[in-house]
Amino acid sequence: MKVINPKIPTLDPTQWQGQILVMQGTLLEGLYGYNQDHEIVPKIATGYKTSEDGLTWTFTLRQDAKWSNGDPVTAHDFYNAYMYQLDPKNTTAQLWLSVLNYVKNSYAYHAGSVSKEEVGLKVVDDYTLEITTTLPHAILGSLVLAGAMPINSKVLKEHPTDWFEPQNFVSNGPYVVKSFTPNGELVMVTNPNYVGVKGQLNRGNVETITVLPESTVPVEVYMAGKTDVALVQSTSDLQYVKTHDLKSQLYTAPNYSIRYMAWSNPATESPYDKKEVRQAIAKAIQRSPIVDSVLNGMGGATNIFASPGWPTYELEKGLEENVEEAKKLLKDAGYEGGKGLPKLTLYIGIKEKDPQGESIALALGQLLQQNLGIQSEIKQLNETEWNAYQYSGPQPGAQPGFILASGATNWSEPGGLDMGATQQLYSLGTLDAPLEATQKFIEWSKDVYYKPAIEQYGDPNDAKVGVKWEDWAALEKAAQEDIAYLDEWTAKQPAEWLPYLKQPGVPTAGEQWQQIVDSWKNAKTDADKHAAFVTAWTFVAPNAPGGKLNQNALDVQVYYNKYTSESDKIRDLRMWQAQFVNALEVEKAAPIAAKVVNSLLDDAYAIPLFYQKQYFLVKPGVTGVMSNPWAWGNFYELHYLNVE
Repeated sequence: MKVINPKIPTLDPTQWQGQILVMQGTLLEGLYGYNQDHEIVPKIATGYKTSEDGLTWTFTLRQDAKWSNGDPVTAHDFYNAYMYQLDPKNTTAQLWLSVLNYVKNSYAYHAGSVSKEEVGLKVVDDYTLEITTTLPHAILGSLVLAGAMPINSKVLKEHPTDWFEPQNFVSNGPYVVKSFTPNGELVMVTNPNYVGVKGQLNRGNVETITVLPESTVPVEVYMAGKTDVALVQSTSDLQYVKTHDLKSQLYTAPNYSIRYMAWSNPATESPYDKKEVRQAIAKAIQRSPIVDSVLNGMGGATNIFASPGWPTYELEKGLEENVEEAKKLLKDAGYEGGKGLPKLTLYIGIKEKDPQGESIALALGQLLQQNLGIQSEIKQLNETEWNAYQYSGPQPGAQPGFILASGATNWSEPGGLDMGATQQLYSLGTLDAPLEATQKFIEWSKDVYYKPAIEQYGDPNDAKVGVKWEDWAALEKAAQEDIAYLDEWTAKQPAEWLPYLKQPGVPTAGEQWQQIVDSWKNAKTDADKHAAFVTAWTFVAPNAPGGKLNQNALDVQVYYNKYTSESDKIRDLRMWQAQFVNALEVEKAAPIAAKVVNSLLDDAYAIPLFYQKQYFLVKPGVTGVMSNPWAWGNFYELHYLNVE
């Protein structure tokens, strides 16, 4: 069997690239995995129990699972794999792409600030593993990810830096590595020592799977007989397939993502700041013609962040399409027929990353002109800019308008119920924030160190600063004032929010500050004293090295809480988001997630257009093809492939 997938630079599952689509379940098998219905089922685990406070998960492991070298798969293999990933020396490990994203003290140990004994991981015995999280969190969905896979302890000890090279790689999944070229071809063959879960379909009958690097013309490659399955990624390809006697080989599957218009959060005032103007835009957009003509059926029209069957589908309420109501809203706002409104900017990505973007934006612009008299312009962003506009908060130079964004679900868990709708709540200065907050976000983000903070607290670039305690005076004063304010603010919040504001087991801001001061007092050299000062500076002041805003800095938290206290709505949305993201059950999370999404829909800060549909071609006689419905698309769970 031959399958096209994104390029794979390394077989190390702790890194971030295309290996996430071949590691989980195929080469390496985790405590849990997906079945053929994308449901999470036990794999190496036989089950689990959780503590009363929802923080500690105790997993029991099967005792018949084996590695390809014949070793038994034990709790030590998971523990050692997780600690390998958390090792401070493993600077490129992607902790967010793993259960480690939620493990107590994982980031602190990775940063070198706590000992490994303080990490929430414990081997109880050879077949019992204990995982403790920072907050109650549903972790089964993250246990299927590549970064949550085990590593053979013996091989990891013998080859600590290259255990993942083909000559060293040992698998506990249905397949082993035969050969691999970085960013090239991966060949996998059946693992003779693989023992699957009794009573489950664990694998198909394919003996060899060849993974080819991603192609820009997958349908042409498929037509040439060079691959057995292929994604249909463009409307022209779909039209070609439908008109060239390939319908019997064409399949469709869910793709849990939404294409939507996200407010651009400009740092300047405009009439589009009025809720009614944005609502008029949302109501004036007729989605079905776009889906039918531009997408050629590769999506389904929607005004909510859910596709049919999604847990929040019946709970979300979007603004209904109604051109006459849209015209009235615009007239009542003082802009009848679009008069007095500046051009609306529609931001899209480059064609390689956003192939549908320009066509969708042109169709949207035509509808807004035709139905409301609103003029628009399209601005194309390079990949870095486009990602920043979608995921990194307010951007310098952003004009009033909308980003043609994609909201996706990374994996199966309560936190993905919003399909990306609440992304902007993670950043300061978005949505209903005062204009000053948006400007602050941009100002704080642009320099390596914020210049007014240098003037106030001292220069972290100067190796002599911070060596004497008197250099700390301004920082010490600010830290104590900030901490006092934050403690007082937290005490006033509703009791149900306190677990998110005062996380159990996490040092308070006061304790963290004292730890930094103690590190200065215990420092033996001037260089170490200056390093402690820099740590203190970035703990208090707005940005960390590299010009990236540190939203956890004390000054930033105080500013954020002060302006959200003046707008209970933003504060409430932040807390509701924390509640559904950290819920233990989808059923309990869904109503809270829907409440947050409905607020964004009503304010028309997020305007859904359509949910995605995934089409792919499969050669006759091939079954068990798993189209990945999560954020990264393509094919995964390759061990289910079957040839008649």
